[in-house]
Amino acid sequence: MDDSEIGDTDADDSDWKNTLIRVYLFVCRRWSSGLCAVAQRQSNNSHPDFTDEEVLTIYLFGLIRKRETIKEIHEYAEDHFPEWFPDLPSYGGYVQRLNRLSAAFAPLTEAAIAEVNSEEVIETLRIADSFPVMMAKEKRSSQAKVAPQIADKGYCSSKDTFYHGVKLHVVAEKRPGTMPLPDRVGLTAGSKNDLQALRQALPVFQDGELYGDKAYVDSSLRERLSEEQNLKLLTPPKKSKGQKRLSAADKLLSEAVSRVLSAHRVAVQLD
Repeated sequence: MDDSEIGDTDADDSDWKNTLIRVYLFVCRRWSSGLCAVAQRQSNNSHPDFTDEEVLTIYLFGLIRKRETIKEIHEYAEDHFPEWFPDLPSYGGYVQRLNRLSAAFAPLTEAAIAEVNSEEVIETLRIADSFPVMMAKEKRSSQAKVAPQIADKGYCSSKDTFYHGVKLHVVAEKRPGTMPLPDRVGLTAGSKNDLQALRQALPVFQDGELYGDKAYVDSSLRERLSEEQNLKLLTPPKKSKGQKRLSAADKLLSEAVSRVLSAHRVAVQLD
């Protein structure tokens, strides 16, 4: 298929998006593991709109898509996915940013191409999820008396309904080519917050990545897990108050997390 036709079918669209997302997550992992030290900024613009991680992601992805020069890579990004990188600088500006990262992108290039083309699972990937066990729905939920020792009134956001019942919380480990394997399973009252339930299980996990939906967003917890347990908590970013749109980096992360959860979701909604 000619690259000018990229995205013409759902399969082709999914293929390049998956690759782009994998490259971005790869860069972020390496960046947070110490490579960021090679690009420490001494200017006032220490947090540019177009991040260093995005600079490297576009460069590596362009090489994977067989673009041989920086100009070809920049044009490729500009032509094919401007909505993913709305803050992409001009060609001259991009070259300057890339030159600043020369100590980082050489080892990243070799490692990224090897990882993208490999089927080997490098890190443990876990999924956190929960689903309600509904004993009474909607109007009946306020009067229900079933199992009062553990059940109470909760809210299911996916079905936009209140219910009386309990929640089943699951942390499962991804396995290639088959269903995720439950690692920790717990039952709580329907009103129990998903993040509170997850906190009880977190001390047993070390290393790898843990994916969850927006119910598990907690920046301080994410930092602590990364520092103390080498465990990366990945959730879709939430917009700040007054923020109209996510940044390109946050959009990439949000779609990456959503794709993982959709492909390997372990919870099944019970009616």
